[in-house]
Amino acid sequence: MQPDGRSAAELFGEKEGLTYQDFIILPGHIDFDAAEVDLSTRITRRVPLKIPLASSPMDTVTEGKMAISLALLGGIGIIHYNNTIDAQVDHVRKVKRFENGFITDPIVLSPQHRIADIDRIREKEGFSGIPITEDGTLKTRLVGIVTNRDIDFEPDRTRLLKEVMVRDLNTAPVGISLAEANQRLRESKRGKLPIVDEQGRLVSLVSRTDLKKNRDYPDACKDKRKQLRVGAAVSTRDVDRERIAGLVEAGADLLVVDSAQGDSIYQIRTLEHLKSSYPQIDILAGNVVTMRQCEHLIAAGADGIRVGMGPGSICTTQETMACGRPQATAVYRCATYCRDHDIPVVADGGISNTGALARALACGAWTGMMGALFAGTQEAPGEYFYKDGVRVKKYRGMGSVEAMEKGGAKRYLYGEKGPKVAQGVSGLVVDKGSMLDLVPYIVQSLRQSLQDFGTRSLVDLHQSMQNGDLRFERRTHSAQREGGVHSLVAYEEPLLGVRHEPR
Repeated sequence: MQPDGRSAAELFGEKEGLTYQDFIILPGHIDFDAAEVDLSTRITRRVPLKIPLASSPMDTVTEGKMAISLALLGGIGIIHYNNTIDAQVDHVRKVKRFENGFITDPIVLSPQHRIADIDRIREKEGFSGIPITEDGTLKTRLVGIVTNRDIDFEPDRTRLLKEVMVRDLNTAPVGISLAEANQRLRESKRGKLPIVDEQGRLVSLVSRTDLKKNRDYPDACKDKRKQLRVGAAVSTRDVDRERIAGLVEAGADLLVVDSAQGDSIYQIRTLEHLKSSYPQIDILAGNVVTMRQCEHLIAAGADGIRVGMGPGSICTTQETMACGRPQATAVYRCATYCRDHDIPVVADGGISNTGALARALACGAWTGMMGALFAGTQEAPGEYFYKDGVRVKKYRGMGSVEAMEKGGAKRYLYGEKGPKVAQGVSGLVVDKGSMLDLVPYIVQSLRQSLQDFGTRSLVDLHQSMQNGDLRFERRTHSAQREGGVHSLVAYEEPLLGVRHEPR
């Protein structure tokens, strides 16, 4: 029997480039439940993920809150660099501090500090349970601890901590295992368990809050120290060498060399510097859209390749520069080359819905990187406001005039002089609620997509695509219209509650 449709090689062997909307994937045979689908993947050679989702390093998409929420759910956030070095490093540290097994670098204060000092820590770091040592450093003996219950209802924020701290401490000796520490914390019914050495000095801390997080987010993406994983973007400019050093010291799990056109001598030099100076850190390089570009970056040491040039909803590179490639073709061609080198491919741009993400993965991507899909959530930077009665947030491309004025021009190979040509726009996106609701919706949709394809995992999906079992079919414009919502006066999109008027 002649199989229906075409293989990926046949579909993308055509001369014209294809977008995600230009094709559909034919159904396979289902003999398993959607809950059995395994979405685990890698974003780079040595950085695994529980789900194939990453947030884009854009200043209206990813800062600490976004990275924390995505890591808790199994993905990873990439902190943007459209800020100062200290600000970006601070976001990375917030993610790494958010959930730990042993907190090995706890913030401490002295008995002479005041409640107002804890207020400032809570505002900056998001927590307020502070151990108290004799001189406010880890070099002296632990003498107390101050928690929320000790200060929440205290009107005088100038009171000294020695007046409110708890002195009767339940501690554990250094060398205790995490499992033993967790059990002791449960039995004590207290919020934190200090780990001390023989001299009574604080070595680390175990938090009840972290125990609850471990229970509520079993698929959280963590490193070997049980800290949430996070990535950070850097430019190809030499001035970012100091930024790179700060991010590595803060514990970033991977660095993203962020360029609109990634095949340049500047990116290659940056890659060579990173691999020689920080061999322990994985590097996601890009953006590229051709096999030859992938070859250059992999030869320079890239651990992952970021694919996409101009497909984003707020990106105008293809129109302005007449350069780029339709995204589905770009992902397929790059993934075909990178597969032989065991280098993961990240599909960046053009993922406006769950169907586009499933198509990107079916083309060979290991992970999807989203900007517009995550913009407008509670965890995205920026404040909500109302526009024509709709609750919205600002969303802008890093090549927009606004973003370039803030530092985004580093992503483009502009000289010091001459005008900067915008390659993006600024816009508004509707309130999408919390990532804690949005991401599970996306993940469930992906599992059902792979179930419809007849594949049990991303590994199976890629193998099925490579051997020709996964079948594709081109879609005409009328087929695209037929496959979408039509013939309605108005409709409400599931989960997001967005109202649409007919076109």
